[in-house]
Amino acid sequence: MKKNILISMYALQIGGAERSLIGLLESIDYEKFHVDLFLYRHEGEFLTFLPKEVNVLPAIKEYTTFERPIKDVLKEGYIHLACARILAKLKAKWETNKAKDEDGTYKQMQYTWHYSIGKLPKLEKKYDAAISFLGPHHFLLDKVEADVKLGWNHTDYFTAVHPNKDLDEAMWNRLDYIVNVSEDCRESFLKVFPQLEQKAVVMENIISSEFVEEQSREKIDTMTSEDQAIKICSVGRLSHVKGFDMAIKACKQLIESGYNIKWYVIGYGAEEEKLKQLIVDYHVSDQFILLGKKANPYPYIKNCDIYCQPSRCEGKAVTVREAQIIGKPVVITNFLTAKSQLEANIDGYICDLSVEGIVQGIEQLYHNVELRKFLADNCKKRDYSNKGEMKKLYSYMRME
Repeated sequence: MKKNILISMYALQIGGAERSLIGLLESIDYEKFHVDLFLYRHEGEFLTFLPKEVNVLPAIKEYTTFERPIKDVLKEGYIHLACARILAKLKAKWETNKAKDEDGTYKQMQYTWHYSIGKLPKLEKKYDAAISFLGPHHFLLDKVEADVKLGWNHTDYFTAVHPNKDLDEAMWNRLDYIVNVSEDCRESFLKVFPQLEQKAVVMENIISSEFVEEQSREKIDTMTSEDQAIKICSVGRLSHVKGFDMAIKACKQLIESGYNIKWYVIGYGAEEEKLKQLIVDYHVSDQFILLGKKANPYPYIKNCDIYCQPSRCEGKAVTVREAQIIGKPVVITNFLTAKSQLEANIDGYICDLSVEGIVQGIEQLYHNVELRKFLADNCKKRDYSNKGEMKKLYSYMRME
């Protein structure tokens, strides 16, 4: 008899965690396991990439209220959930203002779950194992019955997450395993919660190399001009942590130094208008181009000369790994987990985490064609799929 697994996720919009989930779902042995996928919202470009064996559970209206306009939630009659959202927003804003230097996004989601959980329905089915792929993980803990419960950590927790520590410690402590996407992510998490060391394990993102390479062959009109400009590509959410403001400033310095470059960014997010204004202010509208949301970023990566990830912090950037699969020379900033992302000067280049560092990194690869070729050739020789990581997952789920 097949074992029953539940996986929960907010939605399947374009993002690194979402792509990682697709890779995991593609790698499960469906002769041994039945997989139910519970999405809070049936939305996102990656819905079409779900393996046919995955059973997508019907949406539950109350869970669709997360991340939708509060006025719509009120109109639909979910007064308690709307009030929970408002209270969470006010609480997070007050604590963030008090701390002065924090991003309150995660804290707001923490409080939203904290104040909402009592009014959210449970799933009736019992599972052998259940996975919450993106936190906070309250749904898994309070609304799902399963023998083993696993919650994922995708980020540099110490640098990027600013939680209410008491709420988060209580949440993480109730899980059987806390799954980190790299050893550096685990170390970062344990800086905050060293007492949870026995629960904190590592499972690398699983990426389908065949899928990435196949999708990269799609024809595009952008980035295919015959001009002599060196084309740089970056992919990521338009947010402060991704460092695109630094990339714009670096682009300006490179142009003023006489470099013939065009920098293309694929992504969307809260800082889009701010970045557009910065592009205008720095007079780089012809050289720094925001391409917006793309369901398939791989042809753009394939058509670039250099892939750059200018992030302030990362867990394990899926897009960097995908660029390596496509065989591109990669430059990343020296964020806390950078050394787990690539082998410096072997299959990528790590620059200082600053505008000047990004400038220096691009300069290195701009001038040194042999280095670009060396890094690209090494990428092509390596297997980045991590399909062997499934053995770890089966072990954590106590199914092997």
